[in-house]
Amino acid sequence: MRNEYEPPGIKPRWPVLTLQHFSITTQTTTFEEQTIKKPITALLATALLSAGTALAFHCPADMKKIDAAMANAKLSASDIAKVKKYRAEGAALHKAKKHQESVDTLVQAMKILKI
Repeated sequence: MRNEYEPPGIKPRWPVLTLQHFSITTQTTTFEEQTIKKPITALLATALLSAGTALAFHCPADMKKIDAAMANAKLSASDIAKVKKYRAEGAALHKAKKHQESVDTLVQAMKILKI
């Protein structure tokens, strides 16, 4: 498709967009389009909800990281006591299903261990 701004005989490198490409229509969606949109919307909603619950249960992984780092940690006695306290609190909060609070507590222990 040639427009008035392009020299004759030269093909553009990129597709040329004209006003016809941006026309506004008042056409309603067809039945086929509607039947495609519903499953896609349901799939996206399910993915978002499952991602939120999957992120909430990474407390055990954080606890394993803390345990592994404690084996090789060279910290003062007070720092070791703080890490153990935060790790125990994080485990208790996880068991009480307070996952965000558990993650926040475990992060404090991980900061001391620098992991």
